[in-house]
Amino acid sequence: MKKTDSAHPESNLQDYLRLLRYLKPVLPLFAISGLGFIAFGFLQPLLPELLKHIVTAIEQKDVEARWTLPWMAVGIFAVQGVASFIGNYFMARVSGTIVRTLQKEVFDKLTVLPASYFDTTPTGQSIARITSSVGMVTAAITNSIVVVIREGTIVIGMLAYVFYQNWQLSLAFVAIAPAIGLLVRYVGKRFHKISHKMQDVAGDTLQVASEMIRGYRVMRSFGGEAYEKQRFADACARSFVLHMKMQKIAALNTPTMQLIVSFAIAAILFMVLSPAMLAQYSTADLVAYITAVAMLPKPIRQLSETNGAIQKGIAGAQKIFEILDMQAENDTGTLTCDRAAGVVSVRQLAFRYPNTTDTVLHDIDVEIPAGKTVALVGRSGSGKSTLASLLPRFYDYDTGEILLDGVPVKDYTLASLRRQMALVTQHVVLFNDTVANNIAYGDLAGAPREQILAAAEAANAMEFIDKLPQGLDTVIGENGLQLSGGQRQRLAIARALLRDAPVLILDEATSALDNESEAKIQQALERVMENRTTIVIAHRLSTIENADLILVMDKGRIVERGTHGELLALDGHYARLHRSGFDEIG
Repeated sequence: MKKTDSAHPESNLQDYLRLLRYLKPVLPLFAISGLGFIAFGFLQPLLPELLKHIVTAIEQKDVEARWTLPWMAVGIFAVQGVASFIGNYFMARVSGTIVRTLQKEVFDKLTVLPASYFDTTPTGQSIARITSSVGMVTAAITNSIVVVIREGTIVIGMLAYVFYQNWQLSLAFVAIAPAIGLLVRYVGKRFHKISHKMQDVAGDTLQVASEMIRGYRVMRSFGGEAYEKQRFADACARSFVLHMKMQKIAALNTPTMQLIVSFAIAAILFMVLSPAMLAQYSTADLVAYITAVAMLPKPIRQLSETNGAIQKGIAGAQKIFEILDMQAENDTGTLTCDRAAGVVSVRQLAFRYPNTTDTVLHDIDVEIPAGKTVALVGRSGSGKSTLASLLPRFYDYDTGEILLDGVPVKDYTLASLRRQMALVTQHVVLFNDTVANNIAYGDLAGAPREQILAAAEAANAMEFIDKLPQGLDTVIGENGLQLSGGQRQRLAIARALLRDAPVLILDEATSALDNESEAKIQQALERVMENRTTIVIAHRLSTIENADLILVMDKGRIVERGTHGELLALDGHYARLHRSGFDEIG
């Protein structure tokens, strides 16, 4: 993972320039918006000039001016209104497009990151990248640029106006420029540092909330309400502390900036009110000049405040770029396969998880002929699920080889390899969608209705699907929580049946089910296992006693192999597990 050194201004500049590349597809809209804001800004100096004409008319008792000056005022404000609308509307289009693009890029990247990322990164941190980080980034490249263009144009126009009126007096603004620059730099550094911390805390808050929502049954069963409330309160407190630090800096920045500018204005007023100036210039000229000077502090202050938003945006961008720059799953294979025969070979396989030193699989050797069933048994932590997860390449191994039909699985494209496998696990994953769409998920989307119905019937699922309000078209809620565990499991089996893959992986698919549910699911499993190479990870005797081969694993090694009868006759690991009860095999 790329780590960004946020302390280096060069790195911050590079990240901001990279961020600005997202403007390229919407550059015409951005240009139209920019022209609107520029027009708005350059019209602003006309206001003190209009005031000058008004004062002159009053001094000279020019009654004819009442037919021109009001319309001049209306014209200035009307044109500014049109320019402001054009700027704001088209910038909103730009902002919305960038938000959509960034969120899509981050989400798309998350779909291809390796399993190790999800093993080590809290869910809340990933969600924060898509939500709060993208919001901060958008503010940096749209809202801040709006202020820079609009207020910057006003400052340029006003300074040009006051320098044109009297350049000697206006030099006071040049004198305060270094002080303003130092203040902006200090505030920017503080904002950037705190923004990084705030995003991590935002991820923590989302993580606590999502865990509570997902695990509310456990929370209520074990009386964890107070604990969860405290966890969330602590996360909110950390966020509040950082937020107040940010607000304190912002609150101090504004009056400090105004104070600096006020010294320049005070010096100008001191000189304007001198006898020489009062004698040299008319009242109208001095009123217009002082008005223009008085209009400068607001845009200067707003310009200084944009630096904080830009620094927050850069901090958000760095979090986003960390994800976008991560290496996706290793998919260097080039071979494709319409349908494999299902011969699985594992040779001298050893494996350890990324960024760890402990080897969890040692010298695994096994040959699984097409259409045969192999069961993996052993106590929890023996490596059964790890071995099964290597077949579809959820993780990549470094030592040994796994082959499908005699071809190393690394030689297949990931999409082609995974199309050859169907996976049914203990923890069924369903989506907040219809029953039909949960069965025909992913590559199966668009499957004929008749095939979906046939798969559901073969999985013994239609008996409860028919009782749902809209049958196959019933939306089942997040992770199918409206259904029982057995019902969710049967939908997962229906999904595997519809996939009709030559290799089937059953990872404790019947654990934690009551006997009645298990009996129905076992019938469905027998159907899905027909004519398929099946790897079964189970802890109940009924699911493995008819397996063609049983592999007994312990501490990442295969310590015994054979049929159910052969292993009992050996009176070794398997026999001891059998005598102690298969519920201890996890």
